[in-house]
Amino acid sequence: MIKNKIILLVDKLSKKYQDLNGEIVALDNVTFNLYEKEFISIVGPSGCGKSTILSILSGIDKDYTGDVVYKKNLKVGYMLQTDSLFPWRTILDNCLLGLELNHKLNNDSKEYVISLLKKYGLEQFINKYPDNLSGGMRQRVALIRTLALKPDILLLDEPLSALDSQSRSIIGKDIFNIIKNEGKTAIMVTHDLQEALSVSDRIIVLTKRPGSVKKIYNIEFNNLDFNSRKLENNFNKLQDEIWRDLDVDNNS
Repeated sequence: MIKNKIILLVDKLSKKYQDLNGEIVALDNVTFNLYEKEFISIVGPSGCGKSTILSILSGIDKDYTGDVVYKKNLKVGYMLQTDSLFPWRTILDNCLLGLELNHKLNNDSKEYVISLLKKYGLEQFINKYPDNLSGGMRQRVALIRTLALKPDILLLDEPLSALDSQSRSIIGKDIFNIIKNEGKTAIMVTHDLQEALSVSDRIIVLTKRPGSVKKIYNIEFNNLDFNSRKLENNFNKLQDEIWRDLDVDNNS
């Protein structure tokens, strides 16, 4: 279990919205905390409000009740499901976009981004365009673009969902290693339990809508790497246990 200090408190977070059929309760009294340098995954049935939590944590959605308290002045980076790379911008220019929009592009910040591209195997593609990259490489670029602003916490919304199973495994390992190497704290939403078990320190299981916390699992695999975790004796047991928690029929 992570022993670092708590940097985020989410307390009794609830969210309602209106549609044509009336009021919908999306989240109901969601409570959890986040430790520095911890990796949390949030899983749950479709429509239970997983991505809504990320929108609230990022500050995009401010219409909620409950408390979201960051323990200090932290910067948050948000990586969406799609890479959203602009086809007319080079890989380097795509990675510099956030810096440009936030008026933080200078020689030092540019050199930092170039160093990340070199460090994570994209040096030869710096001046290429997104069409020259595989789906997995594009996701790596999207992560580096997010890291360019040096966020303290990364919010990852299904970052591997657009990839095939083989690419998911390869790029999942890459993203996990990059986040750990850069010493970042992360919260990821995913539907893939193997993915969650391969990267997480804790897994938060939500009920079906309205989403609330059903159970929080501490994942203790002695900090093994992405692929080695799958060889742990209790990996499949945990996967089966979490899968039973996600069984919508049993939650009814």
